[in-house]
Amino acid sequence: MSVTVAIAQINPTVGDLEGNRQLVAQWATTAHRQGGHIVLFPQLALTGYPLEDLALRPSFQRVAEANLAMLARQLDQAGAGDAHVVVGSLGINADGQPTTTAAVLHQGQPTHRHTAPYLPHQSLCPRPGLHTTDQGTDTFQVNGAKFGLAFEGVTVRQGAVDTQAGMGALLVLGGSVFEPGKVRHRANAAQAQAEQVGAPLVYANLVGGQDCLVFDGGSFVISPTGALLCQADQFRQDLVLWDLADRSPRPALTDDDVGATYQAITLGLADYVRKNGFTKVVLGLSGGIDSALVAVMAADALGPEHVTGVAMPSRFSSPHSVADAADLAGRVGLDWRTVPIQEMVDPFLTTLGLSGVAAENIQARVRGMILMAVSNMEGHLVLATGNKSELATGYSTIYGDAVGGFAPIKDLVKSQVWQLARWRNAQATARGEIKPIPENSITKPPSAELRPDQRDSDSIPEYHLLDPVLEQHLLGGLGRDQLLAAGLDPGAVDLALHLSDRAEWKRRQYPPGPKVSTWALDCNRRIPMTSRWQEDKA
Repeated sequence: MSVTVAIAQINPTVGDLEGNRQLVAQWATTAHRQGGHIVLFPQLALTGYPLEDLALRPSFQRVAEANLAMLARQLDQAGAGDAHVVVGSLGINADGQPTTTAAVLHQGQPTHRHTAPYLPHQSLCPRPGLHTTDQGTDTFQVNGAKFGLAFEGVTVRQGAVDTQAGMGALLVLGGSVFEPGKVRHRANAAQAQAEQVGAPLVYANLVGGQDCLVFDGGSFVISPTGALLCQADQFRQDLVLWDLADRSPRPALTDDDVGATYQAITLGLADYVRKNGFTKVVLGLSGGIDSALVAVMAADALGPEHVTGVAMPSRFSSPHSVADAADLAGRVGLDWRTVPIQEMVDPFLTTLGLSGVAAENIQARVRGMILMAVSNMEGHLVLATGNKSELATGYSTIYGDAVGGFAPIKDLVKSQVWQLARWRNAQATARGEIKPIPENSITKPPSAELRPDQRDSDSIPEYHLLDPVLEQHLLGGLGRDQLLAAGLDPGAVDLALHLSDRAEWKRRQYPPGPKVSTWALDCNRRIPMTSRWQEDKA
C-alpha cells in the first residue's frame, strides 16, 4: 500500500500554545482529508520558534506538554486519528533540561518521540547548557514502510537511521531562517543527507516572522540523486502532498535574491505588526529613497489603508522633498499628513542657544517626538527608516530618526535600498501598474536636509565606495590591510572602520528589524561599546 506524506508549512507564534495547537489541528485535519497518511510539521511548531528563555520556564514546559497531549486527542476527535502527525514541540530530558522533540501522534496519543541532541535557538544571545544526548526513537512505520525522523542541522547517527535497510523516507523538521542563496544551500545539504540514508528526504520548514528572524518556507522533498520531487511555496503557509512512490522530478530550486529579500522583509514586517497586536504603522515620509521604500513595503505588507506617512518639513527642506513624499503617498494610497516643524524647533534653538550639530539633531528629535505622539494617540507602530550603511557608520540621530518599534530596512546597505526600489517599480510595470516610488526619490543625492545644501557624503563616504567596505568588513571579516589589498578606496576604508567601531552604542539602541543577510549588525556582530581598539589604526 502506498503512503502519502503531507508537508504542513505553517506560521506559528512563539508562546501561543493554544493558538498554535488549533493551527496544527486545522492543517493536520485538512491534510488527512486530502489523503495524507503522514503529516509533517516543522520544528517547534506547537510552541513557536525560537523560544529563547521561555524554554527554561517550568510553567511553559508544563503547558507545552499538556497541549501536545490535548492535540493528540483533538485530532482523534476530529476524525484524523488515523493519520500519523509528526509535530515539533518542547521536551524535557531525563536530566530536566529542555530540548526540542518530534512527537508522532496517532489514534489519540503520542506513539513515538525523537529528541534532538540540543535545543536550537536562533537567538541574539544564545544561552549555554540547553543540551542533551537523549535522542529517543528514530523510526516508525506506516503501511509497512519505515520512516526516519531527524532535525535540521543534526547529523543522522551512525547505527540508527542511516544503517537501517528499507527506509521509505527521512522526515526532517526544519526551522531555517531566510538568507540570500539559502534555497541552494538547503537543497545541497538535504541531497547529501538523502544520499547518506539512501532514501528521499522530506523537509518541512517554518514560515513567518519572529522578531528579527524571517522563516521563508520553501519546504521540499528531494531524492538521493538531488532530484526535486515536491516543493512548497516560499513566504506563505502552504500544504503539499507527496506520494512515496512518486519519483517524478520537478523544476530545480531557484533563487531570486532581490525579490526574495523584498518578500522576506514584507513578511517579517507584517508578522511583527500582527503578532504584537498592532494594525497600523506610521513613519516619517521625507521624499528620500529610504522612507519611500519602507512606506511601499509597509503598504504591501499591511495594505495602504494601514500606513500613515507624515511629512515634517523644516526651513532646510527642499521643495521637492515634500512634493516627492506627496507623490508617493498618492501613488500608493497612504494616509498622508504634513506637520511643519520649524515653529517647534525654534524655541529649542533660542532657549538653549543651539548651533552646529546640536541644532541639526534637534530637528530630527522633534520629528521623532511627533511620530511617537501619533503612535501614543492613535496606536500606530512607528517604523524607523534607517539602512545598514547608516547604522554601521553611526549616521543617524539617536532619539530622532532612530525612534520606532521596528526597522524594516536596517539590514540593507544603501546600494540594496536602491536595488530593491528599482525591483519593486519594475514589478509594478510588469503588472501594468503605476510605479509606487517616484523616480526623483531614487535618483536624487541622499540628504538628511538638516542644514543648507547638506549631502550624506559630507559625513560618510559615497555609498558606492562605502558599501563594498562594509560588506567585506562585516561579512568577510577583513581588516584594514586586507581591505586595502582588495583594492578598496583607502579613504572610504579608514573612515568606515573608524565610524563603525564608534557607533556600537547607537546600534544597541536601534529598533529591531528583519535579518536578511548572512551577517546582520545586531545578530552576528557584537563589539564592546567601551573599547580603545581602533581598527583603522591597526
